[in-house]
Amino acid sequence: MGFKETRTIGLIGLGDMGLMYGRVLSEAGWNVVGCDREELFEETKHKLQYEKFKLVKNGFEVARVSDYVLYSVEAENIAKIVRLYGPATKVGAIVGGQTSCKVPEIEAFEEFVPADVDIISLHSMHGPKVDPTGQPLVVIPHRVSKDENKKFIEEVVSEFKSKVVELSAHEHDKITADTQAVTHAAFLSMGKAWGKIDTYPWTAARWIGGIENAKTNIALRIYSNKWHVYAGLAITNKFAHHQMLQYSKSTTELFTLMVQGQKDELRKRLMSARNYVFKDILDNPQHELLLDDDLLLQFSLANMPPNSENSNSHLSLLAIVDSWFQLQMVPYNHIICSTPLFRIFLGVTEYLFIKDGLLDAAIDCAIDDYRFRRDDLEFTLATRTWSSVVRYGDYKLYQKEFEETQSFFQPKFAEANRIGNEMIRTILQKVKERDTK
Repeated sequence: MGFKETRTIGLIGLGDMGLMYGRVLSEAGWNVVGCDREELFEETKHKLQYEKFKLVKNGFEVARVSDYVLYSVEAENIAKIVRLYGPATKVGAIVGGQTSCKVPEIEAFEEFVPADVDIISLHSMHGPKVDPTGQPLVVIPHRVSKDENKKFIEEVVSEFKSKVVELSAHEHDKITADTQAVTHAAFLSMGKAWGKIDTYPWTAARWIGGIENAKTNIALRIYSNKWHVYAGLAITNKFAHHQMLQYSKSTTELFTLMVQGQKDELRKRLMSARNYVFKDILDNPQHELLLDDDLLLQFSLANMPPNSENSNSHLSLLAIVDSWFQLQMVPYNHIICSTPLFRIFLGVTEYLFIKDGLLDAAIDCAIDDYRFRRDDLEFTLATRTWSSVVRYGDYKLYQKEFEETQSFFQPKFAEANRIGNEMIRTILQKVKERDTK
């Protein structure tokens, strides 16, 4: 008799990811029991009435019967929730979490669950609406008293058909900061800047084009999610702080060179960043670029033809690569633990910096084309707003800033998600094809 016939999996927290885990595991034949906020029990019961797993009122009922208890709660709340339910974990069980920042999560388990309980955490490196097949899934075996427990978790995660990567909590947090902090800062700031100038980018001719389509779709996808998905990484992960501050610094310094007309200095700085970040690609003439304009032009929210001049300063993307250079970080080193969106972020920057003529065109536009000057000013201010929020570690302010911009784009989320999902599927299929060559 295998683990599936004898073990119970418990989920504390049935948000988007918790619910996805509950569905996948229960449909695979596991005995799953889960709970969400106790005061919403009746509402949750009605909403989940057709699910195959058992819904109970609170985490005590989950913890007392489960052989593996998985906490699917916001990073901000993990210590509070584990403090409440952790002591009820049954003897010999295993606990884990799904937060985006693992060091505080592990610390909470060490403090609040009994010493006879093992700790094996997980992190699926994708959103709840993305097919987990082939996506990275990080396993963190922090405290394992016997091999049987590790084999049990291996059988559980095999149901997702993901690429399993084993890391420590410290390694996980460093890698996720390296692969997400700067790019999240870029697209959060993009959305905020568009909101401040009261412009939907797909309605302005200067924002219509291949790279612009990718930037718009990714920014809207981020803002269509819940704020805490990004706040947890930005505020809780100590490695992310330095990186988000660097992104604001890079943006400010590049924008300063633009307004001062320092074209040679701007080009010298960006070429140094290009040669560092993309060295392996530049040394390999056979490397196939992930993206191109023909592909990206398929995924537009606009009702007008693309920008015929194909010009944009692309300050947001220039600052991403400059930040990586200033941080002495090569994003390709962590591609095994990257999210689908990060691989697209990387593809967009790769295309801009490697495709003949595009980087020079962006530099020319940054210096000579004043159509983007106001946009770039608002973008620079937006990066400084987000860096201040992170520096002060203020979750409430993060939520306020996020939801203010979210409300601006709200009417377009349904269409943007439809087009964005199609874009992501198409690009990830191309990634798969390229990687298998």
